[in-house]
Amino acid sequence: MLRTFSSKKPIFDKILVANRGEIACRVMKTAKRMGIKTVAVYSDADENSLHVKSADEAVYLGPPPSNQSYLLDDKIIEAALKTGAQAIHPGYGFLSEKESFSNLVTNNGLAFIGPRGDAIRDMGCKIASKKIAKDAGVTTIPGYIGEVHDLDRVIEIAHEIGYPIMIKAAGGGGGKGMRIAWNDEEAREGFRLSKDEAMSAFGDDRILIERYIDNPRHIEIQVLADKYGNCVYVNERECSIQRRNQKVIEEAPSVFLDEKTRKMMGEQACSLSRAVGYDSAGTVEFIVDPKKNFFFLEMNTRLQVEHPVTELTTGLDLVEHMIRVAGGEKLSVTQDDIKIKGWAMESRVYAEDPFRNFLPSIGTLTRYVQPTGEKVRIDTGVVEGSEISMYYDPLISKLCTYGETRSEAIKNMEEALDSYVIEGVGHNIPFLRAILGQERYRSGKLTTKYIAEEWPEGFKGIILNENQKDDLAVFTTAIHILRNKRDATINNKMNNYEYKFDKFVTELMEKDYNISVKEIENGFSFNVNGKEIEMTDICWKPEQPIFKAKLNGEKKICQMIDILPEGYGMRFFGTMFKVAVRTPQQAELFKHMPEPIVIDYSKYLCAPMPGMIFSITDKKVGDKVAEGEELCIIEAMKMQNMLKAPKDTVIKKICVKQGENVGVDAILIEYED
Repeated sequence: MLRTFSSKKPIFDKILVANRGEIACRVMKTAKRMGIKTVAVYSDADENSLHVKSADEAVYLGPPPSNQSYLLDDKIIEAALKTGAQAIHPGYGFLSEKESFSNLVTNNGLAFIGPRGDAIRDMGCKIASKKIAKDAGVTTIPGYIGEVHDLDRVIEIAHEIGYPIMIKAAGGGGGKGMRIAWNDEEAREGFRLSKDEAMSAFGDDRILIERYIDNPRHIEIQVLADKYGNCVYVNERECSIQRRNQKVIEEAPSVFLDEKTRKMMGEQACSLSRAVGYDSAGTVEFIVDPKKNFFFLEMNTRLQVEHPVTELTTGLDLVEHMIRVAGGEKLSVTQDDIKIKGWAMESRVYAEDPFRNFLPSIGTLTRYVQPTGEKVRIDTGVVEGSEISMYYDPLISKLCTYGETRSEAIKNMEEALDSYVIEGVGHNIPFLRAILGQERYRSGKLTTKYIAEEWPEGFKGIILNENQKDDLAVFTTAIHILRNKRDATINNKMNNYEYKFDKFVTELMEKDYNISVKEIENGFSFNVNGKEIEMTDICWKPEQPIFKAKLNGEKKICQMIDILPEGYGMRFFGTMFKVAVRTPQQAELFKHMPEPIVIDYSKYLCAPMPGMIFSITDKKVGDKVAEGEELCIIEAMKMQNMLKAPKDTVIKKICVKQGENVGVDAILIEYED
């Protein structure tokens, strides 16, 4: 439970939330509890969104592209003044780290629920922040502190500090505009892509270069500061599980830190905050090597995506503290008040396809069922029927679980992920579930290279062991039996028919499971290829997705997602499996069915995601291209994705133009045979 200040009068009567999605809903929830009315802003794409429905008032901004809606600072100020809002909370992303927006808010007589503009300016530029951090006694990463403008200078600096190097946008974050280079060729390509991506995402293509610390942990310190010089650190968050520099799973506290290192990092974070006159919630990010040496990475002058794990382990409502500090109150907590209680995990649930290199997925949430429980928290901005748009970050929700210990928090997260139903778009739950099940993750041996090391060839799905395959075969067979028993009881549909069952051949992953079944009290007894499995305490209604039961006394969960022409689409441990259930006679006849025809797509370069053609090769029809040669860049959800030639070939036809919007699997280039 978050500690509250319900006895205090509202700091503001009304605030405007200059953001969308789950963070807008999160801020509104706290404001409502504090007795503060809220104003939402929205684009065409978000007209029917949850954050609009959650607000007391809503103001239209413009078309879906963020530069025509959520980045229009003058329209947002106009909306605040028009509705009588006294303050603006920027959330994260969009205008949250823009010095000009913070200044514009205060210059119009409104309170900015965040730090002062000069603090945003100083910490928002990675070049300036490194200089200030160094002067404040904060340990920094070796590298070149200064702007870099051309390729020759990139290579020169790389040779001076030595490979590998990190090339990153000076004025951005969130993994955008960031590349690691291990040689000159990667440095040239990374510099070009980072500049383009940074300009597209932040309107700022300044680049800095620093030494890449190989195999570190990413650990960040949450700080809270007020306008009177008071600053506390609210412990740490472990954010080492990352893909393309984007955090995937976070937890608090870190299994790696001891109290001495935590104190040193916290004190340095507060020292930096005081050096820039910081006065809100903020996060100082560090990378930590295996010997617990830590180096300043950057400061995020806003609320972090992963802030819920800090709230769950401290009882503090960070949003409430931000609002109260913006209203002129002193911090209500001291360093001695801040403790660590239990453990919390956060899984970022994204609309993306982990089986296709995590390419973004868009569409309608045709079915959406969130897990529930006393130790489960979900921050989301969607409901069933919501649209996942190509214009914004593909985050569906932040799924958090709590436990008295790390093991309990992980167990609760596994159960929550298994109970999370998302249909209509691709999502990364299979990948999240696979990480949590690994012994390396459970032991806490984490680094920022974890994902690359564990899945060097890309994620192919979870590999079920033999016991898990038996369990899935039993789950699917039970669903088949229960559905057919239900059908046999429908009036006037199957008169005088009694459904009988005793033997089945269930096919899973090209293997047949000979299953005999007996009905027992409170469930079924299965014999699976000679192995006895009792299923009891069944919790399922026909056609509902979530199926819970005890198998030999152990609670387990699966999902029935699709009813196929022959069998079912089952989700187990987060991954989809096609499972066919047949009678022995049907199984014998099936052996004589012809093999399905497989379409050959090797002659085409297809769009792996929906997006805009940022660039297309200048090669002509009939030109040769070499394997690995850049052919196209697709921009989707603020990220640029390069597509390369899969082999040495000849171009037969170019099917798209620069600036064109394409759908997933659209043919971009056709090759000669």
